[in-house]
Amino acid sequence: EGNLQGDNTISPEAVALTGLTQSGTPLRVVPIDMTTDMHMFGTMYAPSDKLTLMLMVNYIEKEMDHVTFQGMMGANRLGMFTTKTSGLGDTKIAGLYSLHGNDNTKIHLNLGLSIPTGKVDYTDQILTPMGTTPSPRLPYPMQLGSGTYDIEPGITYAGTRDAWDWGSQIKMTIRLDDNDEGYSLGDQTKITSWGAYSFANWLTGSLRFTYTNADEIDGQDALIALPVQTSNPNNFGGERIDLGVGITLIGTEGAQKGHRLALEYETTIDQDANGIQMEMQDMLTIGYQFSL
Repeated sequence: EGNLQGDNTISPEAVALTGLTQSGTPLRVVPIDMTTDMHMFGTMYAPSDKLTLMLMVNYIEKEMDHVTFQGMMGANRLGMFTTKTSGLGDTKIAGLYSLHGNDNTKIHLNLGLSIPTGKVDYTDQILTPMGTTPSPRLPYPMQLGSGTYDIEPGITYAGTRDAWDWGSQIKMTIRLDDNDEGYSLGDQTKITSWGAYSFANWLTGSLRFTYTNADEIDGQDALIALPVQTSNPNNFGGERIDLGVGITLIGTEGAQKGHRLALEYETTIDQDANGIQMEMQDMLTIGYQFSL
């Protein structure tokens, strides 16, 4: 919700008066609110004590509200509109390989591949500064996939002692090439550290910090050329720090054994965006897992 220029809040009117597209024309459409729902379904299988294989698919729903400013100059609001997309996102396959493991410490390598099953050519109806309502190709944040094959390497450390658990992970996303539309999303590095405490054998609370560094979009889709900041590849990436607080309910006996239910609330505590971008706010994750 809202917009940042670097790490400073900027109003929609200020974006319209000072912001520019990649070609140097004024920004006349400004996003003010965006909601994303992702429904993720995954399965894991361990063919040996050293190796675990993973498959994950997801279904995504996105909705973004915009305000359109009248004409080619000034800060007079013409009206508002909403764009929506939904469908299958990119599919991920991965392997976890154990480098070290004992009663207190575990270290494993992550190696994943993201397969471009999410579409990158969605369209929807918009409101232009001239009052027309065409249906062009939507900007990059409203597309549901990367359009590229991506490698996702990483390493994870986890420790445990008595009722305490802790760990850290470094994970990267590396785009292998441009997609068919002529661009690739920026490479990304994510560093996560967490701690957890077991209040009982069925209840755990956790605290997690995540640092994310992402590059700008490389290249450009020639059909994404709207007077809105989300159409400019330079307005992507940057740095962000998030704080997550969670609880996990663990089935330990009888019919509940093997079942886990987890909830985590995550909020952004610092963000420095490349160019002008929407400000990340909050994320709620609810997860269910069954293990044999």
